[in-house]
Amino acid sequence: MKTYKPTTPSRRHMATVTYKGVLTTNEPHKPLTKGLRRGSGRNAFGRITAQARGGGNKISYRDVDFMYDKMDIPAKIQTVEYDPYRSAFISLVAYNDGAKRYVLIPKSMKVGDTFIVSEKADLNVGNRIALKNIPVGTFVYNVEVKYRGGSKLVRSAGVYAQVVAHDAGFASIKLPSSEIRKVTDTCFACIGEVSNEEYRLRNLGKAGRARHLGWRPKTRATARNPVDHPYGGGEGKAPRGTRFPKTKQGRKTGGKKTRSPKKYSDVHIVSRRVVGKKK
Repeated sequence: MKTYKPTTPSRRHMATVTYKGVLTTNEPHKPLTKGLRRGSGRNAFGRITAQARGGGNKISYRDVDFMYDKMDIPAKIQTVEYDPYRSAFISLVAYNDGAKRYVLIPKSMKVGDTFIVSEKADLNVGNRIALKNIPVGTFVYNVEVKYRGGSKLVRSAGVYAQVVAHDAGFASIKLPSSEIRKVTDTCFACIGEVSNEEYRLRNLGKAGRARHLGWRPKTRATARNPVDHPYGGGEGKAPRGTRFPKTKQGRKTGGKKTRSPKKYSDVHIVSRRVVGKKK
């Protein structure tokens, strides 16, 4: 991590990820970039559903390949780059057939290393293999949920899942949340851990950096009016005033499970995630 001299009060605790010696270029590969309109916390109808989002620096979207449809063709890493839309580092890779793609890079790989997407590839970091051919105890990332459906799980900086069992056409995966889930063993996953493990240790230090990232100021619920939030109102510092903690919409929270009780994927969950201090 990179720390700074306390030239101002906000600078005192600021800590950022060390990019020097890790990133190899400042300019993205232009054919794989495009402009992308930010939603700023709005849903498909244009209504704000996530509070305190908006603004931020203008950034271009890198078209990262999560499908990995180049089967049995070796690829070589050409760059290690920063991606403003995600926490992990990405790499521009060149396949032997001439195609170029952006992919998430694992922790220990660097420029010049190679990998391959194959059902029965070697168990080397970066290789993408079918789960049925990955032994128990192996760390994986970029995990598919449906066969050839693209990577959906374990894509954030510094995380990894672990293969813990094989049984009846399924592989049991222990996710970073501590949940153990069954995935069809024909699905693919990459070997290794996602890069940029220092990301969770960063400290923005000041409000200005949050604004640059697209995070706007947020008023505490207890400081609002009763019309704006269930916790609002009262003279001075008032208590919550409701028996149970609630969301802005009045739904119960604070210890209550918010997952849908009849979600389609419940049958694939072997063990629920552990929350709180026990985790």
